[in-house]
Amino acid sequence: MKKTLLLALVASAAVSSPLLAQARPDDTAALRDAALADTIAWDITEGLTTEVGPRLAGSEAEARARDWAVAKLKALGFANVRIESFDVPWWERGEASAEIVAPYPQPLVLTALGNSGATPAKGLKAEVIGFDSLDSLKAADPARVKGKIVFVTHRMAATQDGSPYSPVGQIRRNGPSIASNLGAAAILIRSIGTDHHRTPHTGSQNWSDGARPIPALALANPDADQLERILKRGRAVTIALKVTAKADGKRTSGNVIAEVPGRDPAAGIVLVGGHLDSWDQGTGAIDDATGVAITTAAAKRIMDAGQPLRTIRIVWFGSEEIGLFGGAAYREKHKDEKHHMLAESDFGADRVWRYQTSLAPAALPALKPLAAALAPLGIVPGGKNGDASGSDISEIQKLGVPVIELSQDGTRYFDLHHTPDDTLDKVDPAQLRQNVAAWTAMLSVVANDPADYGPVEPRAH
Repeated sequence: MKKTLLLALVASAAVSSPLLAQARPDDTAALRDAALADTIAWDITEGLTTEVGPRLAGSEAEARARDWAVAKLKALGFANVRIESFDVPWWERGEASAEIVAPYPQPLVLTALGNSGATPAKGLKAEVIGFDSLDSLKAADPARVKGKIVFVTHRMAATQDGSPYSPVGQIRRNGPSIASNLGAAAILIRSIGTDHHRTPHTGSQNWSDGARPIPALALANPDADQLERILKRGRAVTIALKVTAKADGKRTSGNVIAEVPGRDPAAGIVLVGGHLDSWDQGTGAIDDATGVAITTAAAKRIMDAGQPLRTIRIVWFGSEEIGLFGGAAYREKHKDEKHHMLAESDFGADRVWRYQTSLAPAALPALKPLAAALAPLGIVPGGKNGDASGSDISEIQKLGVPVIELSQDGTRYFDLHHTPDDTLDKVDPAQLRQNVAAWTAMLSVVANDPADYGPVEPRAH
């Protein structure tokens, strides 16, 4: 009798103690399967892209998006909903136009890159000099480049993991400063994308190494192909440009934060989210309305199922597109808090196909329940431990906080990324729901797992 009573007390303690309680596999499976019918993520994505639209960092539209987010998160029942403001540099896109004036006159479709400089008020006209890589531009004789319009081309392959983006993206991120320091009058790049549409891809770049701002623009990929063909004919090519972009002081941005309070405040925070801002050409549907929608919908499902062990903190980061300002501001304000784990959704909304980790090696066995929960969704482990990261979360990850990354299929992501085509109709509702199911399963395990996932060797970026 005494033995039976003792076992009953131990079982009761396991249920009631926040340090022992853990989501049962059948609970996680039920939450995951129910999330396959989720409507919350679509509602958030549709509402944000319809009622706010484009949300350029520091703009009045981004401010409206923050207010929209606060109202939505409160209506969903989250706690401690607030805005944490910070300042960002302000840049206006203005207008950009270009035409080949010789030897074969015709217009070109293009857009300014972030922080592009402007042409003189009447525009500029100059000869074009072409390069087939960033390395060939770096090696160029300044005497050949001075006063000319530089054109850098490339080919970017479409892949499931999106891995070509980082190396090819150096053309956008670093090419303008290199061209400026060589004395170029302007730089054109082939859009950093995998599509064949006349929809140019914008994106961030910052002037480095003392570079003077010059017009920096991305050609739609078919127009870049056209310019390549014209240059190969061996005749001097002249382009006329007019760009009215300008930098103009600072504006206010901010992170929107909401929470699902955990049973044990000492157990640490599970941070999930995405970025609220977007570029101004489309409505920021896949980049990144779906990201904040997926993570919020999953957290809502965990909240509605009962109080988790650990606090789940949802962050809709501001001003990611212009340089991870939201992530840096969050790290500065919250660096002394205990974060158990970080996860971010910022790669569209096509199906999650794998998960990656950056955990303490000793913590990896604790993820067996996660692997079991994700497998029915067709999600497998991938990469080596230490590969997982994210954009805004990379800032606080530098402090050694563990990360789990749920990787979406990126095969078509760079067809749409940073273009006017980033609109709601590109979101596949069924794949969006699979994302919510994956995130719900992950949060069910991680927010209730008493095991520590760190410490992790601090990651440098």
